[in-house]
Amino acid sequence: MTTTDQDELLKVRDRYDAQMRRDAQPDTPHARVERVGGVVRRTERGLGWNGVLWSDLDEDTADAEIAAQVAYFGARGQEEGGPEFEWKLYAHDRPADLGDRLLAAGFVPEAPETLLVARTEDLASLPVEPPEGVTLRVVTDEAGVDLMMEVHRRAFGTERPRIRQQLLSLLREEPDTIEAVVAMAGDAPVSAARMEMRPGSAFAGLWGGGTDPQWRGRGLYRLLVAHRARVAAARGIPYLQVDASDDSRPILERLGFAVLGVTTPYLWTGGA
Repeated sequence: MTTTDQDELLKVRDRYDAQMRRDAQPDTPHARVERVGGVVRRTERGLGWNGVLWSDLDEDTADAEIAAQVAYFGARGQEEGGPEFEWKLYAHDRPADLGDRLLAAGFVPEAPETLLVARTEDLASLPVEPPEGVTLRVVTDEAGVDLMMEVHRRAFGTERPRIRQQLLSLLREEPDTIEAVVAMAGDAPVSAARMEMRPGSAFAGLWGGGTDPQWRGRGLYRLLVAHRARVAAARGIPYLQVDASDDSRPILERLGFAVLGVTTPYLWTGGA
């Protein structure tokens, strides 16, 4: 797949919208996904992610649906400890001014990400080897998750309790849907990433790729992409999908990923 295969990319985007958004399935054991009115929303108690995955709106229905979701999550937040939720907006969503309408309703946009996709079989055959002294450890338990969290602290400078909870839940209750891996330099975790694979989906999602700053530029990111691609290929999953930051997009495009679009998280934290 290349960036010039526009007809194919549009077909893949339609398939992505259908499987991963409009007809999305719960991606953790305790998540709930439901279509209500013109939106599909995901909710989960505790630290889980809450938000709108997909919408089917126009100029006449958008404002009322936005208000309905604000009311729903606001009421829910009184029970769950906060009203925060995300409207995951894609550039091809309608109406064309949906982002402006979300802004007017009090949402705050975060940094846009590029939706990238690649054929699994292409990346599974990448000729990559670990740097000298580095081994890969597949995460299967809490100790492995804690190694991943240590990498995230070094790579991103943040704590990620929601991701930790999600990983532990998946490893415990749905281990076949997750592939998490840590690159180890001796006893030190230096890079980590995960892949989520929902039953029946044509897309495996690559998430959380991060590398200790002292180990960047040595091919670890590429190594972890290739490892996950081989796992997905063995499962017969045809596509890999990434919501890429500006830092990771150039690396992924060099590996063969193509752009499907741009997605922007619009965050509601209680009103403007």
